[in-house]
Amino acid sequence: MSMTCSLLAQSLTLAYHYNTSPAIKSTCNPFSPLVSNQSSSSSVFLRPVSAPAIRAFCSKSDAMSSAQNSDSVSHLTQREAAEIDETLMGPLGFSVDQLMELAGLSVATSIAEAYKASEYDRVLAICGPGNNGGDGLVAARQLYHFGYKPFVCYPKRTQKPLYTGLVTQLESLSIPFLSVEDLPLDFSKDFDIIVDAMFGFSFHGTPRPPFDDLIKRLLCLHGYDQTRQKRPVIVSVDIPSGWHVEEGDIGDEGIKPDMLVSLTAPKLCAKKFSGPHHFLGGRFVPPVIAHKYKLRLPPYPGTSMCVRIGKAPSVDISALRENYISPEFLEEQVESDPINQFRKWFDDAIAAGLREPNAMALSTVGKDGKPSSRMVLLKGVDRDGFVWYTNYESRKACELCENPHASLLFYWDGLNRQVRVEGSVEKVSDEESEQYFHSRPRGSQIGAIVSKQSSVIPGRHVLYQQYKELEEKFSDWSLIPKPEFWGGYRLKPELFEFWQGQTSRLHDRLQYSPQEINGKR
Repeated sequence: MSMTCSLLAQSLTLAYHYNTSPAIKSTCNPFSPLVSNQSSSSSVFLRPVSAPAIRAFCSKSDAMSSAQNSDSVSHLTQREAAEIDETLMGPLGFSVDQLMELAGLSVATSIAEAYKASEYDRVLAICGPGNNGGDGLVAARQLYHFGYKPFVCYPKRTQKPLYTGLVTQLESLSIPFLSVEDLPLDFSKDFDIIVDAMFGFSFHGTPRPPFDDLIKRLLCLHGYDQTRQKRPVIVSVDIPSGWHVEEGDIGDEGIKPDMLVSLTAPKLCAKKFSGPHHFLGGRFVPPVIAHKYKLRLPPYPGTSMCVRIGKAPSVDISALRENYISPEFLEEQVESDPINQFRKWFDDAIAAGLREPNAMALSTVGKDGKPSSRMVLLKGVDRDGFVWYTNYESRKACELCENPHASLLFYWDGLNRQVRVEGSVEKVSDEESEQYFHSRPRGSQIGAIVSKQSSVIPGRHVLYQQYKELEEKFSDWSLIPKPEFWGGYRLKPELFEFWQGQTSRLHDRLQYSPQEINGKR
């Protein structure tokens, strides 16, 4: 049993890049360490270790998923929730409208995370008279900008400037307001998502008209689970309406939301939530609040305003599918030169803000005929081909030594596009590798020396120790020499294929022949 160190690149700033080869007379030793490359990371296989040691090598994602387990996240009492709100809006200087905007945005992003507008576009936001209803109004506005078609039921309007302003904003977007009388008796035919923003954590007592009837209508939707009819999903904001803030669904007779979006921190009733999607929106909690109430909150990914807590829902893999909506990709619109077409699409990926648009799957095959693939990073493209950098003793380098042909695959999810390139591979010149090596951060240079990719080592401590020694050795900022076993490769294209996803699986696919690639089109 062997392990992969996936945190090394981040903790030691070891960025790993990928292969190239002009004259592939590389030291292809069949007994050299097995390695694999990943974009912006390095893989090193460790010898068998004991179970306690395995736990110590948990990856960042494992640690994150553990922190997001609902049992390890703090839950607030009603009193604590009220005190935190008072502190936020008192000495910490937050205003009600600021918190409402943050809450509504968190709800909208959580919905967009779980229910895509391409499949769940008709949204009914049922808003109560208090702050929870205001959160729902903000969420409806944000969902409109996210591509959904929101409708709002706001039967008990609060005549305060904050709330009337939110109504005006929605009306300016031509978002329909429906009275309770206008609502269909059966929500299942007209809506895909019901946002329950009727009551928050400060609510006491029994719901009064018309909200008691609205809650009953939501309860009726659960009958569709038994008949296997499609029904709208219910998204509750912070507290499922009708639930006790701390004890939850007393008597098990309340609504059963499919999603709960807790705000600031989950309330005690959230422990009784059993739906498939539980998100937290509260990326505004200052450290002083977290410290005072000893809050254990999960880290938020990237720039997201929401984070999933609890277990992700189980899914039927065979049912996962995406309905691609893209502009037509017609032959008369493409560039005659495939490199120019690639640059055009690559620029689109950059402009769209996609993460690591230069990430590509590199596939190689050795003399044994067994293919292997890994993600690497494109570091240059021109008339001569596609360039990446890596360890010349890695598995892919050995396979390129035995068979100097490879394929690259770029996939740009946000644009429904992919590009496949096939061709012969050669090493770049030593001068080119040297120049790129010294353009990298010094931590990445040291990492390239330390990491003998795919080699078997006793443990991660060996890598840390070697890294620390080199870091001290070059602490005077003297030139770090490029190791001989590290350099670049260049794939010279012999085939291009551009793919654009379309509805009903009628995708656009355009391929350039070798003659067209060589300018004979």
